[in-house]
Amino acid sequence: MAESRIRFRHLQAFLEVARQGSVARAADFLHVSAPAVTKTLRELEEALGIAVVERDGRGIRVTRLGEIFLGHAGSAISALKRGVDSVRQDGALNRDPIRIGALPTVSARVMPLAMNLFLEENTGAALKIVTGENAVLLEQLRVGALDLVVGRLAAPEHMTGFFFEHLYSEQVLFVVRAGHPLSEPGTDIFARLDEFPVLMPTRESVIRPFVDRLFITNGMTAPATEIETVSDSFGRSFMRQSNAVWIISAGVVANEIASGAFVALPVDTEETKGPVGLTMRTDTAPSPAFTILLQTIREASRHHA
Repeated sequence: MAESRIRFRHLQAFLEVARQGSVARAADFLHVSAPAVTKTLRELEEALGIAVVERDGRGIRVTRLGEIFLGHAGSAISALKRGVDSVRQDGALNRDPIRIGALPTVSARVMPLAMNLFLEENTGAALKIVTGENAVLLEQLRVGALDLVVGRLAAPEHMTGFFFEHLYSEQVLFVVRAGHPLSEPGTDIFARLDEFPVLMPTRESVIRPFVDRLFITNGMTAPATEIETVSDSFGRSFMRQSNAVWIISAGVVANEIASGAFVALPVDTEETKGPVGLTMRTDTAPSPAFTILLQTIREASRHHA
């Protein structure tokens, strides 16, 4: 039987190659040689009777059948880790952390309060929070590198194997520093936008198509000077030192707008409004600590809805 020939190392190598898109980078991460990773993938393909990866230029991509197997492989690794944790006798602090992926808007707006609420529960569970683009976080969730993603609802074709719980809705804002020329009353913002650098969401982000359509609706194809970024720390610093316009989710800059440091320009961005919530794998079997974490994130989100 094929399943009797598949070992943990096969799944681990396949998941890492899928995540990295490169045998060499996967080998570096796993601290083995590239030929060893290649050999392990060949063994997996022989056991399954299908090709799970194929060359894509200078890199590697997962095949269509490999994508189907990928979700199951990630679930198997996650289930194994949960099983090990459940029988360990050395205390919760030595267990693998609950791994949360959060969009920058969620990291700034929801997670600080959620973490304070979670810590008050004294579960003893360790946590790991990473931030990044929605697509990257979902791929890490798919391969078992994350347990939960708190972010925007992805397109239907990217939600296979996941389920989504809506927390609140959020829209994009056009933001400038206080005293910016575009903040003057009566300014035709789109007529003058090309005079200033514009910080934009990346082309891979969930909100980018909405922003592109907004420009087209207002007679523009794209800003003359465009800087793509997902770094909120860079965005804040650059805004304070320049006349840049930042197109960003409202939650990222909520504190700066409340303090008066930043100003939201009067641009109608209602069409960029979209759901933010919890994305998990459909096979997730929550531990008591994980269930408490979900409850604290829900409660924190209600404070900012």
